[in-house]
Amino acid sequence: MLPVHDPATWGPSLDAAVDAVNRGAVICLPTDTVYGVGADAFSPPAVAGLLAAKGRGRQMPPPVLIPNARTVDGLAREVPDSARLLMDACWPGALTVIVNAQLSLAWDLGDTHGTVALRVPDHAAALALLARTGPLAVTSANRTGEPAATTADDARVQLGDAVAVYLDAGDSPLGVASTIVDATGDRLRIVRQGGISRERIVEIVGEDAVAGDAG
Repeated sequence: MLPVHDPATWGPSLDAAVDAVNRGAVICLPTDTVYGVGADAFSPPAVAGLLAAKGRGRQMPPPVLIPNARTVDGLAREVPDSARLLMDACWPGALTVIVNAQLSLAWDLGDTHGTVALRVPDHAAALALLARTGPLAVTSANRTGEPAATTADDARVQLGDAVAVYLDAGDSPLGVASTIVDATGDRLRIVRQGGISRERIVEIVGEDAVAGDAG
């Protein structure tokens, strides 16, 4: 358990996490929503290890956390204006946006059907880590079917030795998962309600740009 409460002292903890990511291991990191388990998004064995730690199959690929919105165009294509409006308004924050992935990317996140779910977390330690590692495949730090971890201790109880490094920043600020919006169709579709409300999304993009309610 490595502390990342204070930017003045978290250097050695982030060093250990970056080293773990670089060698293809799975780490636990704090975010603004809940704790996540992460791995190098561009390493298929690392992503496979991440899914195994969570007890999840390829049919449920992990989202990808990125350090800033400028990273989007390197990972996604045909991003609609409505999705960019959401990114501009809600990132960093509790919004995950599903977009069409760049066809040239050498990664294997699972059965994505050519899409990728992207988010910029609103958490200083997570952003400092992502600035050094680049995009990380990250999903909530819990075994599939169990409650998402809101502390590093919660995550360790569920995931144990499957995770090489646990970064501890105390309680998760928000404590609920991100809202997921699918931006690959003609209209935005909310597929999971979370930290950003439907009302806020409609306020940003307009009612006509949003299809239906959460599935």
